[in-house]
Amino acid sequence: MFRRFAILSVVLTALFGATAAHAQSADGTWLTQAGDARVKISKCGGGICGHIVWLREPYDTATGQPATDSKNPNPALAKRAMIGLPLFSGMEPSGPNKWSGQIYNADDGSTYASNVSVTGADSLRVEGCVGALCGGETWTRAGR
Repeated sequence: MFRRFAILSVVLTALFGATAAHAQSADGTWLTQAGDARVKISKCGGGICGHIVWLREPYDTATGQPATDSKNPNPALAKRAMIGLPLFSGMEPSGPNKWSGQIYNADDGSTYASNVSVTGADSLRVEGCVGALCGGETWTRAGR
């Protein structure tokens, strides 16, 4: 009898664990790995969107004005504010707790193929690729 109870307990624990893992969401505010920005991620159509909501250094040290997307090669876009800057485009579901699309890197003004995946309740893996060269970082959930 004890053995059946133990087996049932293991099965139920596994099922509840799988449900909790499946229920993980990218929605929320995330701190970048370097800790220099917070990105708000929310549902957007069938996928997700993300935009900058906080910067460690929100002002351009040379001008004293709010930081802008100055590295963007498009002169019109280079004047837009960093706070509110959209980072994701076309981020559509590509698996459980995973999305694929493009990510904008304001550090160099380029857009890259990207994958975003929830790897834990407070952990988000963000990866970008140019051809076969890929890199990524882990963001942590902010303000929980």
